[in-house]
Amino acid sequence: MPQIRPITDLRNTTEISELCHRKPEPIFITKNGYGDMVIMSLETYEQRMALADIYEKLAVAEKQIQNDDLLDGEAVFAKLRAKHGR
Repeated sequence: MPQIRPITDLRNTTEISELCHRKPEPIFITKNGYGDMVIMSLETYEQRMALADIYEKLAVAEKQIQNDDLLDGEAVFAKLRAKHGR
């Protein structure tokens, strides 16, 4: 269940920091009863950004498959071996 806190809770930085690190999910901050911002630990942020990067790369790969824009694996490895001398 997501944590939803009023913006006034940001005054207690230690408590908010502990909340961010206790669970790997963002904390939603409200202002005057409306969503205002989201905060999370750096670890959670980095994990979410890594996942977003993976999803983006998968989407590109799926488009390449749909467009039949594929590379021959043997040719790619042969080119790498020739370039790097292995």
